[in-house]
Amino acid sequence: MLRIELTHQFADFALDVEITAGDGITMLFGPSGAGKSTIAKSVGGLLRTDQAYVQLGDRVLADTSRRVWLKPYARRIGYVFQEPRLFPHLSVQGNLLYGAGRDADLRRIADLLDITPLLARRPAGLSGGEAARVALGRALLSTPSMLILDEPLAALDARRKADILPYLERLRDHANVPMLYITHALDEVARLGSTLVLLRDGKVARSGSVKDVLSDPDAVPVLGPRMAGAMLEGQVVRHVDGLTQLAVSGGLVWVPGTAGAVGTKMRLRVMAQDVIVGTHKPHGLSALNILPAKVVSLYRGDGPGALVVLQSGADRLLARITQRSLDEMGLAPGDAVYGILKTVSVGPTDVFAGMD
Repeated sequence: MLRIELTHQFADFALDVEITAGDGITMLFGPSGAGKSTIAKSVGGLLRTDQAYVQLGDRVLADTSRRVWLKPYARRIGYVFQEPRLFPHLSVQGNLLYGAGRDADLRRIADLLDITPLLARRPAGLSGGEAARVALGRALLSTPSMLILDEPLAALDARRKADILPYLERLRDHANVPMLYITHALDEVARLGSTLVLLRDGKVARSGSVKDVLSDPDAVPVLGPRMAGAMLEGQVVRHVDGLTQLAVSGGLVWVPGTAGAVGTKMRLRVMAQDVIVGTHKPHGLSALNILPAKVVSLYRGDGPGALVVLQSGADRLLARITQRSLDEMGLAPGDAVYGILKTVSVGPTDVFAGMD
């Protein structure tokens, strides 16, 4: 368990947050200046805030009310930055072992991150993605109690970022180290996160499981209306004609083919703008995904748009429609409807492995 209570007054900014998270990856998400890096630095012991209480498991790392403030090295936290910050004069193996803990298992970590073939090379000969994996390995080999990842993929292009994400999934599922992860990218949140903390103006706007927060209409002001959506969790049923069928709580959905074997747990990110609402089960449509649902609530925006919250099985769906459509359909909470999702609207980055 991770517990964070921080307050700090800057010249033009006040931080006041309380965060509680379990194991896995805790994502800090919000606009620039929301306080994400300040929280990370304080947890890591790099910034002393006015008031602080930080507890990781049964260890209290900071408690200013009792004048407890562990030095960064005593907190046993591995820090991974945007840039790998590798030592150019050392080999990859030398970088990995720099600061390694007594019980560090170089071979296991190198195999986990697929960097065993790189051990004899120097950082100058590495690609951006390879260097990022080495930086992750170095942090893990310090035998940390937690990792802090400060936008670790921000400096990578889309292809290299796609290469790194599976390794971060491996760390989440197999390294058994909790992580505090700062990002501006919702695809990283949906794919990797266990807990999501939305920050705005130095305060926690919303906090909870990634699935619950992403499907919460109250989170839209922080996420942005164009990024509003929900996350479904399901299992692979079959692969047919380049498509994969997933069983979710509300029924069956088709998505672009994935590498998951039958029975594999998957996550599916569904954008609100890609969901159509129907009052009757449609016929003669090319859309393959038609899920029965009920209207939970309705939110009218300041412009022409509206947000419809749907319950489909155990999952929430968000649908972004016009207020004119809302009025013409006469939708009200409790109405039985259908959520319609085009298969082609689901991109490759919207379907990914679920947590073990």
